[in-house]
Amino acid sequence: MKKLPENILELPLIERAEMALKAAVEKVMEEHAREGFPVYVWRDDKVVEISAEELRTRYPRNPQES
Repeated sequence: MKKLPENILELPLIERAEMALKAAVEKVMEEHAREGFPVYVWRDDKVVEISAEELRTRYPRNPQES
């Protein structure tokens, strides 16, 4: 996960909300990759599966998190 800016409380609420949402999505993707579960997303007007294998290539496991 990316480091938060020091002035985070000075940022507009909309920017903080977007940062929180992105962090939550990243955490879910990493968790699904680690547990071996696929993720389903909406792409080009249809639901598409992203396999756990593909997630692992996009979100490699952090060796410090064992």
